[in-house]
Amino acid sequence: MTPASVAAKGVWSDASWAERGGAVAWRVGLTTFGILALELALIRWTSSQVRVFAYFNNLVLICAFLGMGLGVALGKRWPGLVHGVLPALLALVLPLAFSDELGLVHLQFPDRSIMLWGADQVAANGWIFARSLAVFIALLVGVVGVFVCCGAPLGVLFARLPALRAYHADLFGSLVGVAAFTAASWLDAGPGVWLLLGGLPFVVLARTRLALVLALVVAGLGWWSQHGAMFSPYNRIVMKRESASYLELQVNRDFHQYMVDLSERRLTSPALPEADRASLRTLQDLYDLPFKVNASRRSALVVGAGTGNDVQAALRNGYAHVTSVDIDGRIIALGRAHHPERPYANAAVRPVVDDARAFFEKNREEKFDVVCFGLLDSHAMSSAMSTLRLDNYVYTEEGIHAAWNRVGPDGHLSLAISCIAGRWFFERLYWTITRATGREPIAFYSPLHYTTATFVVPRPGAKLDEPLVTARAKLTPTSPMERVATTSDDWPFLHLRPGVVPWGYIAVISAVLLLAVVSARAVFGFAKGGGNFHRPLLLMGAAFLLIETRGVTSLSLLFGSTWVVNSAVFGGILLMVLAGNAAVRRWRWTNPLPWFAPLLAAVALLYVFPMAWLHSLPLWERGLVGGLLTGLPIGIAGVIVPMLLARAANPASALGANLLGAVLGGCLEYFSMVGGLGALALLAAVLYLGALWDLVRERRGVASA
Repeated sequence: MTPASVAAKGVWSDASWAERGGAVAWRVGLTTFGILALELALIRWTSSQVRVFAYFNNLVLICAFLGMGLGVALGKRWPGLVHGVLPALLALVLPLAFSDELGLVHLQFPDRSIMLWGADQVAANGWIFARSLAVFIALLVGVVGVFVCCGAPLGVLFARLPALRAYHADLFGSLVGVAAFTAASWLDAGPGVWLLLGGLPFVVLARTRLALVLALVVAGLGWWSQHGAMFSPYNRIVMKRESASYLELQVNRDFHQYMVDLSERRLTSPALPEADRASLRTLQDLYDLPFKVNASRRSALVVGAGTGNDVQAALRNGYAHVTSVDIDGRIIALGRAHHPERPYANAAVRPVVDDARAFFEKNREEKFDVVCFGLLDSHAMSSAMSTLRLDNYVYTEEGIHAAWNRVGPDGHLSLAISCIAGRWFFERLYWTITRATGREPIAFYSPLHYTTATFVVPRPGAKLDEPLVTARAKLTPTSPMERVATTSDDWPFLHLRPGVVPWGYIAVISAVLLLAVVSARAVFGFAKGGGNFHRPLLLMGAAFLLIETRGVTSLSLLFGSTWVVNSAVFGGILLMVLAGNAAVRRWRWTNPLPWFAPLLAAVALLYVFPMAWLHSLPLWERGLVGGLLTGLPIGIAGVIVPMLLARAANPASALGANLLGAVLGGCLEYFSMVGGLGALALLAAVLYLGALWDLVRERRGVASA
């Protein structure tokens, strides 16, 4: 061996850091705090630096779990891996920070199976696909490498405490990490703060000057990558002056909307070039249409109001009261400060920061003459746990029906959206609206915003402007309703193209699974009969992630897909698991088998229960019943897992297997695109049954011996 290799081996074998730095439980918690904060930081940052990550929002989470599982197993063998956290993080952060310069922001990833940010418009090209896939996989491997090093301290420290006490510290550190990142989101912090929050715990663990320097460099690169952007809990936001007439708002590196002056004063100004005047007139007509098609103009509700173009259109057409709803308070604030017509300064406007679907379910007695979907198109994902966008549940049959219920007796519903993907997209929305309202919409065509369709559904008592309706170009479906896959709360994938094999998803998921199998085989020693691998905990981890994903989506339906709801759900889940662990410690439960009966019953109840019925209940009752339904299987599983850890011959390795299970569960979550979200509960039940079968066989083997 060369001197360099000997030195490197010495670094990776260094366990001296574990002998100092305070109580072991404190350092376990510090490790999981750092892991959780770094995980959330990378999930948010990667999708704004390399847009293709937003197609696979939970893959960073999956790769983090893969790395942690491997790191926990390797930690006892290579305790010095803790010194690799910051170097590995720097190696990952460098290409992400310079994604603009490297041409990675809009990395072409042609996949015609899904309409997201223009990927379906990229011409099929095998070389482009292979190159993009290679870059994407390389970045994912970088994520795995970071979390291998992050997980290693747990492999060292876990063995120094009783298993349940170590697990308690693990969960508590994660809970504090959720709280800290929630606070950072509330403060609209950017990637520099996120990365520093995740990196500093490993500086404390490693206790070297180099680690501190690297952490500051990583945070500095995160800050530098902002390039003047603002951050809300959902979006990376940039404002730029497109021309004298347009102030452009970019969200997550893509065009979001213009703030534009469409007043008559502006449009009749002699200084306005004729080409701009014609363009602005067409744009004004698009925004005005929902508000001038009907004679009833007392009150308007605009969801996806953004910076206020639709709000100003309602005011321009004489509406006395306008309620504007947008999930991103920072975008509303930008509209208040910079929109040239100042719609949010008007006393007739009531701005509300909320999820559109959640707002529909609140104060349901309040009716409006128009409920307008303001080109509502999200550029963010709903959570780290799923593949859903923030707007997925707005465009389901149930979501549109909830909006329809807010339309007054002589009012109408209006929904405008770009149909650049093609006729299939138009027809899916047309028939979804028809199912939701019981009435076929009138669909108007506009060439703006990449071929926009405006759907108008009047109540029977509405008095539409017939000359206006007659004069406009219309769109009609060519396929009957029964031949079109419409969206529902169980299958909310509006942008998933029918009849096209999702080769992009298949290639990426297959690559991640192959990486997981090969690396786990090497680390856990499958070739030698399985080594210390704990298969029941693997299956429990996979099922847990599916139930957690199902719970996040269910509670998002009840309370909205806001960052506050997501933080509360994640925090609540960790509290339930902490409570389960505390109960096992307090009453010294050791036999997990009897707990599987109530666990499977709770999963079955989650599968068969009609979640839509909960919307008929008052808010607090809805929260109580919904929380119990989604939390019960998590709470019971939170009792079983500590018992399995406590009886494992190698608790650290068993924890690693449990974390690897989350990799399997995260990949199985993509099955919801085929079988619907309800199928996740069925898959979880199968996994729990597999864990039960393994434990029964293990008990029989012990008894026969």
